[in-house]
Amino acid sequence: MNYRISFDPEDQQLDVIHGYLVRSYWAEGIPRETVAKAVANSLCVGAFDDDVQVGFARVVTDRATFAYLADVFVLEGQRGRGLAEQMLEAIEDHPELRGLRRWVLFTRDMQPLYAKFGWKVYPHPERLMVRDNPDIYTR
Repeated sequence: MNYRISFDPEDQQLDVIHGYLVRSYWAEGIPRETVAKAVANSLCVGAFDDDVQVGFARVVTDRATFAYLADVFVLEGQRGRGLAEQMLEAIEDHPELRGLRRWVLFTRDMQPLYAKFGWKVYPHPERLMVRDNPDIYTR
């Protein structure tokens, strides 16, 4: 299949993105308005089969020193075709994301995928702090 990768905000399909995230383990119950705001304020990439969005990833960044990779997904029926890798390659090649000093992400089960792209467990966990509110969308 010939998939199209796009960073164009007009291409991103909020119904598809919200439809996946609302049932994901990391954003279960997330309101549509929250997804819309996150998409509008992030650099987003989508994977498309013709005009249908089948994959998504979001980068929260200052475009100078730091980026947080979030909400990476490929719809269940499209997995195993290298779409996540294509989106990650497109993110790595994006001119506004080159030369960043630090990237972070959270994942429960996709470490092998990210390791292919040079991601590692943070070597100094004593320096890293988070303020986590995991049940915010389900309360």
